[in-house]
Formats: sequence, C-alpha cells, structure tokens
Amino acid sequence: MRSHRTALWIASILVYAFLYIPLIIVVVFSFNDSKLNAEWVGFTFDWYKALFNNHEMLLAARNSLIIALSASSLATLLGTMAGLAIHRYKLKVLSILAFTPVAMPEILLGVSLLLFFLQVLNMTLGMLSIIIAHTTFCIGFVAIIVRARLQGMDESIFEAARDLGATPWQTFHQITLPLIRPAIVAGALMSFTLSIDDFVITFFTKGVGEPILPIQIYTMIKVAVTPEVNAISTLLMLLTLTLILIATRFDAHALHGKSK
Repeated sequence: MRSHRTALWIASILVYAFLYIPLIIVVVFSFNDSKLNAEWVGFTFDWYKALFNNHEMLLAARNSLIIALSASSLATLLGTMAGLAIHRYKLKVLSILAFTPVAMPEILLGVSLLLFFLQVLNMTLGMLSIIIAHTTFCIGFVAIIVRARLQGMDESIFEAARDLGATPWQTFHQITLPLIRPAIVAGALMSFTLSIDDFVITFFTKGVGEPILPIQIYTMIKVAVTPEVNAISTLLMLLTLTLILIATRFDAHALHGKSK
C-alpha cells in the first residue's frame, strides 16, 4: 500500500514539474541581463522597463483589455440567461446549442466565424468581429458554471417563495440572483481570462488593424525570443493566474454545483 502511495506521489510530482518548470523558466529569464535566452548572464529589470516604453505593446494590451471586458460582459449576461433556460426547461437542444462552442476545436470555430463574418454578414474584420467571436465561445463556459450552481440548489426554496405569493421576477431578483451571483462572478472572470489569452480565434477574426496582445507576442517571437517576450508573458501569466484564483476562491461551490 505504501509503495503504491509513493509511486502516486512520484508520478504527481513529475506531471506538475512537466507543467510548471517551463513557466518558471519563462519567469526567471524575463530578468536575464542579456538579449538572448541561451544562458543566464545577470539580474535586471531593464526588460520590464523596455516593455512599458513599447508603445505598440501597450496599445496591444489596451485593445486586448477592451475586447476581454466587452466579451466577458456580453458572455456573462447571455451565458447566465442560457444557464437559467437550460436548468428550467430541461431541453437537450438548449444544452447542445450552449455547449457546442466549448467542445468545438478552436481552429474550426475560428474558420467558421471568419467565413460567417465575410460571406454572410459582409463585415469588415476588426475589434467588433473579435468581440463577437470571443463572446460566442465564452457563453458556454458561463452557462456551464451557472447551470452547475442551479443544479446544486434546493428547489424547495423556490417553491416556498411561490407559496408566499412572490412573483417570478421577485423570486429571481431576491432569491435566485443572490444565490447564483458567485457563479456569475466566476463565469465572468473565467470569460475574461479566456478572452485575453486567446490566440487562434483572434488570429482568424482580427483582420488588418490595431494590434492585439496575443498576436503581438506571436509577431515578436517570430523575430527572436528575447527577455522582453518573457516579460510580457510573465505579466500575462500573472494576470491569468490571479483571475483564476479569484474565480475559484470567490465561491468554490459555484464551480462544483454545491450550495453553501
């Protein structure tokens, strides 16, 4: 029994090492006092200073924040409505419609949205097309979290509200909404994280225009992987991890379908 437990610990350590050692290397070499990442030369903050003086990178970061905030806001509203509808009406078609973008490969979703914007809507690709695309694939994540929260609730609460004469709107506003608020916040943070990190769908729906952060990082990597790339990757990683931690700690039950 002890040998099996030891083997399990060793396997777990190896898996986590495989996942996180490359990320640690990226962070460490963002402080490397060298234009090349071949070897460690010395410690410096110069690459972060260069990053914050890079107008193109700051513009790309601003655009990505605008897109992520807009897409996560729309996805949170529509995803919450979808989660409520799926839980209430129990129709499989609603689940399929909401969850298909989540399961669909990103490259397929990106190509289909590109063709839809160009051939059906005759739309010029830009910030608006990216926001619509990001909203499309984020809706399913919000719906999943909200639906899981609703499934873990005691239905007798809503029955008691109806017995006491509460209208459907009063029941939603005073009971349902406060109970699912942690799931809504978690879904919003998750959508923001997915949107600001996305590359594939952004690549297909961007068009020619203002820079977007993931595309800008990719452009820099094609030239050379300098510590400046490591610096922006470190900041993006820090933002992503912070939002994920907030989403999971805000209410862990919201992600597991359990009520308090």
